[in-house]
Amino acid sequence: MSEAKDDLRDLERLAVELAQLAGDRIIASLGTALAVKYKKLSREEEAEAEFRDPVSEIDSAVEAVLRERLAERYPTHAIIGEEEGGGELPPADYTWVIDPVDGTANFVNGFPIFAASIGLVHKGDPIVGAVWCSTSHALRPGVYNATKGGSLFFDGARIEAVDRSAVKRRIVAMPNLMTDMSLGYEARQTGSAAAECAFVAAGLLAGARFDSPNIWDVAGGVPLVQATGGTVLTRQDAAHDWKEFTRFDAPRGVVWRQPMIIGGGETASALALTA
Repeated sequence: MSEAKDDLRDLERLAVELAQLAGDRIIASLGTALAVKYKKLSREEEAEAEFRDPVSEIDSAVEAVLRERLAERYPTHAIIGEEEGGGELPPADYTWVIDPVDGTANFVNGFPIFAASIGLVHKGDPIVGAVWCSTSHALRPGVYNATKGGSLFFDGARIEAVDRSAVKRRIVAMPNLMTDMSLGYEARQTGSAAAECAFVAAGLLAGARFDSPNIWDVAGGVPLVQATGGTVLTRQDAAHDWKEFTRFDAPRGVVWRQPMIIGGGETASALALTA
C-alpha cells in the first residue's frame, strides 16, 4: 500500500512539473506576435460560428514538449491531447490527458484567464490532476494539484476552500449565463473549463456547469474538486438524469463528451435544475 502511495506521489510530482512547464512557456510568450490557426469545423458548425476554436503556436509547441516528457518517463502510458486530436480512451491502464492551453481564445486576445491542464486517468478513473492557472486565489499564477483521496495544494502548500457562508449570492460559471437568479447565484463565463475547476476547488466559484466538455477540459480538474469535498455530476444527454460521476466511461471507439456539473452538494443540485 505504501509503495502504491509512493508511486502516486511520483505521478503527481510529474503532473505538477509538466503543468508548471506549460505555464512557464505560456508566460514567456506573452507580448509576442503569435501565429493563430482555427480548427476545421463540420458544415453545421461552420454555419453557426466560423473561427470559433483557435489554436496558437504555443498550444502546439507546449503539447509537443509535454508528450515528449511523458514518453520519456512513462513509455507504456497512453496520451490524449487536445491539439493532436483523439479523445477516445485507449486500452492502456494509464492515460495522461493534457490540454496545453485551456482558454486559447482568451490567451490570443490577451485576456488574462487561461490554464494548462494535466490529468492522469487509471482505467477511466481520474487519479491525478494538476492545473496551472494564469491567476488564482492568491492573485498570481500557480499550479493547483491533487490526487484521488488526497488534499488540494497550490504551489506546494496545502489549501482549504475559504468559508464564504456570509456571502449571500455566490458566483457560478455557466455556459450561457442564463442562470435562474431565484437560485441565489450570479453567473459568469471565464472561457476556461480547467480554470473553473480549479476555482471551484479553491472556493472562488461556488460551482460550474459544462454543457459539452471534452475529456481534456476536465480530466485535470476533477481530482481538484473532489479533494475539497466537491460534488461532480454527469449525464449522457438531456434525456437522462444527472448522476454522480465515477469515471470517464464510453464504449470503445467513442469519444467521451458529457455534460458535467461541479460544486458543493447544494450548489450542484441547484445547477442541475437549470439544465
